[in-house]
Amino acid sequence: MVREGQSVHVGGFLGCGSPDAILAELVKAGAKGLTLVCNDTAVLDEKNARITGVAPLIKAKCFSKAIVSHIGTNPETQRQMNAGELEVILVPQGTLAERVRAAGAGLGGILTPTGVGTEVEQGKQKILLGNKAYLLEEALPGDVALLKAKKADKAGNLVYSKTARNFNPLMATACKLVIVEVEELVEIGDIDPDQVHTPGIFIDYIVVANEEAGV
Repeated sequence: MVREGQSVHVGGFLGCGSPDAILAELVKAGAKGLTLVCNDTAVLDEKNARITGVAPLIKAKCFSKAIVSHIGTNPETQRQMNAGELEVILVPQGTLAERVRAAGAGLGGILTPTGVGTEVEQGKQKILLGNKAYLLEEALPGDVALLKAKKADKAGNLVYSKTARNFNPLMATACKLVIVEVEELVEIGDIDPDQVHTPGIFIDYIVVANEEAGV
């Protein structure tokens, strides 16, 4: 389902709320040439045996480009960037979230003052509204979203766990194909409609990953 050359949105914040089982399968499948859209490239600290989120995919060189807000906790990302092996596009975190949200809303982009007068504005259209300058930041749609939720029903309605929600709901709306990893799968009707965070209309595939089910 994930093919070379595709853009892949991955939920999570330094690994919290990332679909670890799905990501592990991508590494096993030898995925290459992907464009990553994610908040960060997670944590790669092999000395202390701490590897989170998309870090295993960075290590396996699954990506040719990464559109992220932070790479400071993954030295392998930095090494690949400096060696010319990985194109890294750094985007302010709020701008990244809004570009993904805009894609899900069917918008062409957003106007933001963030980055005006800095390197961020290079190559971008600057628009003056009143006496204030804004940058036009284009929407950021994706081919595939890989998400993590606490629970799903068999119609795909999702419930996230606290701050593990992070980028997941936005990315569910912004991509052509959405695959979600869940810890628990329940029957339709078992989730109170008022507790649904992402409606099932956005979800294409559900992967149950827990100690009992495996993957």
